[in-house]
Amino acid sequence: MTFAPPSPQGTQVCGTEGDPRPGSARPQVSHLPPRMSEDPPGQERRPLVAVDGVPLPQKTWENWAQIKAFQAKPDDLLICTYPKAGTTWIQEIVDMIQQGGDPEKCRRAPLHERHPFLEWARSPQSTGVAWADAMPPPRTLKTHLPVKLLPASFWKQGCKVVYMARNPKDSAVSYYHFLRMHQLLPQPGPWPQFLEAFMAGTVPWGSWHEHVRGWWRAREALPLLFLHYEDLKEDPGREIQRVAQFIGQPLVPAALERVVHHTSFEVMRANPATNRASAPRSVLDQSISPFMRKGTVGDWKNHFTVAQSEHFDRDCASKTAGTGLAFRTEL
Repeated sequence: MTFAPPSPQGTQVCGTEGDPRPGSARPQVSHLPPRMSEDPPGQERRPLVAVDGVPLPQKTWENWAQIKAFQAKPDDLLICTYPKAGTTWIQEIVDMIQQGGDPEKCRRAPLHERHPFLEWARSPQSTGVAWADAMPPPRTLKTHLPVKLLPASFWKQGCKVVYMARNPKDSAVSYYHFLRMHQLLPQPGPWPQFLEAFMAGTVPWGSWHEHVRGWWRAREALPLLFLHYEDLKEDPGREIQRVAQFIGQPLVPAALERVVHHTSFEVMRANPATNRASAPRSVLDQSISPFMRKGTVGDWKNHFTVAQSEHFDRDCASKTAGTGLAFRTEL
């Protein structure tokens, strides 16, 4: 099962270009019909379903009423990223800050149990919403949802949001390899095919451009810290302290040094609490590609042809014009 062309249905807009908050209209939902191809025997790679034009995993769509009705609390902290933008990295950074830089406290549970993933829905496991509802405050939550699909309670409560964005070229490459190994989402197909799907926004969680633009605008309506993956790679101490200040838990130098060390790529890749080594192969087949693959800036050069790079750059320029957003594709 591979990605289909964009569906013309289910594209109702929840908010205006100048207002990222959701509108009052009910979401329109439509199936994105996938093309069938070489599914491995026994796998459950299901088609994506569009909610307000955003392709989401089918199980997420089946649980959409519960997700939409989720009740945020004023002291919730929401970590949001487009997929493969350093989500696990920023989650572990936030938890390390909250635990005062104590790595032993961060090993109390796997990361996905410490920060419920709102869209997660796969029986017989608890849904992300149920997991979050059972967690005592203050809660730290995770989502990949674009801003127009964010449950309304987050806006009402004025929750703090930590958003991290990664340059689109490295995001595309990392996402491609992730989907190769993820056994519950559509296969990416060959790299050229996936790159076109990524540019068209028909991959899970939709358009990178709309996601980043929407959350960039949300700074006007929510207390939101907007981070760049490349800045965090360049100077982790500086950016980690920014996060700590934002969530109201500034770090003393010794604690900051511990957070920098224990959230380095090399340490996290060896940490069972963050590397998803315990995930069953039927969900994440790390024999195809590691969950934590490279964690670098500039790996896109090993995948894009010159023609693809130029085509991609033109597309990005047209979609980010006038936003004030800029991304570095190498350090």
